[in-house]
Amino acid sequence: MSSIPISKYTHRIAVAVFFFIAGLSFASWASRIPAIKQYLGLSEGSLGLILFALPAGIMCSLPFTGWIISKWSSRTVLVTAAVLYPLTLVILGMVQTPIQLAGALFLFGTWSNFFNIAVNTQAIVVEQLYGKSIMASFHGIWSLAGFTGAAIGTLMISLNLAPFWHFCIITGISLPVIWAANQYTVKQDAQTGKQPIFAKPDKTILLYGLIAFGSMVCEGTMFDWSGVYFQKAVLAPTQWVSLGYLLFMGAMSTGRFVSDRFTTQFGIKTILQASGALIASGLMLSVLFPYIIPAGIGFLLVGLGVSSVIPLVYSAAGRSKTMNPGVALAAVSTIGFIGFLLGPPLIGSIAQIASLRWSFTVIACLGLLITVLAKKMH
Repeated sequence: MSSIPISKYTHRIAVAVFFFIAGLSFASWASRIPAIKQYLGLSEGSLGLILFALPAGIMCSLPFTGWIISKWSSRTVLVTAAVLYPLTLVILGMVQTPIQLAGALFLFGTWSNFFNIAVNTQAIVVEQLYGKSIMASFHGIWSLAGFTGAAIGTLMISLNLAPFWHFCIITGISLPVIWAANQYTVKQDAQTGKQPIFAKPDKTILLYGLIAFGSMVCEGTMFDWSGVYFQKAVLAPTQWVSLGYLLFMGAMSTGRFVSDRFTTQFGIKTILQASGALIASGLMLSVLFPYIIPAGIGFLLVGLGVSSVIPLVYSAAGRSKTMNPGVALAAVSTIGFIGFLLGPPLIGSIAQIASLRWSFTVIACLGLLITVLAKKMH
């Protein structure tokens, strides 16, 4: 590390701090969903509808994000979103009605999107300063923050602390950290000319978006259906139902901290091809051998496969010669996020018609699609 100029290292730490704040804020909200559901007296169906307000906020703001970042810089958008994101947590802790919860979640999703695109735009510039792949490590920090937020949430629940006070603590810690880190973020984004509000992706960006789509379908599936798969298909005892999810998350987090080294050695194209193969083989292992050990190994392979895809696609999109990094990232995110939304209901529909194992087989094909599409990269 001594050979790296302090400016690069400081920028990297500052951007990593923002990734941590993003993961911590989201995990803090997720850890208190059951408490808020109980407080508002919501049924599972009502909660499901209200929770859709968060991705709705993301999708509604995505088309404008790249343009706003190209106009005001990722640094300005990042610090604004980073402040509003945890502050909206406090609002979530204050809601008294389902309508208020839906409105607050829409805002939470909007700030989440601005935060995500801005911090990844910053990460692209820092990666360019280093001259090698470091994007996955930033996403690893986000995953680590997710575990931290979940652990803090568990502690707050054990202390019987209301979500409002829990969220106030998280926000109270986050705001001074944001102020300190913002002084060391990158001031100048990479520029490729002015962009319209709605920029049509070129073929390369569309390709990256489709790769992101395949990965996000798999990711959404694992987040929402891994526990159900272990319960219904693997027939795991109750105490082992969450094993698949834990193995997936652990492998995904670990993979993000080691994949930069492999990417530097073998290149983005090769790693993306290998990632698709890992996702497909892991899912098929769990389908063909629906028992605790092979299914657990399969979910672990899926986690390793998924870990690199989004960071590497973001990194590649950020180097676009035709679009500003923020605009390119927003385009790729839009296509990818559609996959994240479609994956879980697709699984449910196929499972209802056939079975969960058939559902996972279809998702395995989408994993293999990543390998096929990655071959087309230049």
